[in-house]
Amino acid sequence: MRIEDILERGEMPVIAILRGVGPADALAVGEALLAGGVRMMEVPLNSPEPLVSIERLAGAFGSQALIGAGTVLCATEVERVAAAGGRLIVCPHTDPTIIGRAVALGLDCLPGFLSPTEAFTAVSAGAVHLKLFPAAGLGQGHLKAVREVLPGRSRIWAVGGTGAHDLAAWLAAGAAGIGVGGALYKAGDAPQRVLERAIALRTAWSESGAKRG
Repeated sequence: MRIEDILERGEMPVIAILRGVGPADALAVGEALLAGGVRMMEVPLNSPEPLVSIERLAGAFGSQALIGAGTVLCATEVERVAAAGGRLIVCPHTDPTIIGRAVALGLDCLPGFLSPTEAFTAVSAGAVHLKLFPAAGLGQGHLKAVREVLPGRSRIWAVGGTGAHDLAAWLAAGAAGIGVGGALYKAGDAPQRVLERAIALRTAWSESGAKRG
């Protein structure tokens, strides 16, 4: 499963950032997210036993959702995530080596960028989807300006301080979607709370009137 598959099906364009989730809670949290309409999930590699969580999530939900890792910092970690069944690589920065390895393995990769220079470096390395980070401090105007100069097939995701409160604004500015961390999941949160937040995101997305597919 790829990002484009999910978007073409008209699914909600939200990536859940499960920072701090552990293997014991991963499946219950993943099930809650799926019930709330979230079809993309990343487990940051600075979480407890992240590869175990990724393996469990991919094994249980890999046919329904895109599962992968965040805070990926080197190409070796890309390989470990792939071996665990992850299909999504998310980075806080732009590293052509990471992007190249992910592309070679057939994985989706969202490298983080701040400036147009970083965005073009990521595109040159083979990235299609880019992560504007930290998005909240930069605002929708920054995203619009960068989108105007990037190749048409490039897709920007807003990550950092994003949630149901500003999903519509980011989509209106031309974002492909958003990544949501603490506004969706914090370590120790009960699955029911995660479900409620996912439903709030789905409601915000529905009310935004964003074009599906």
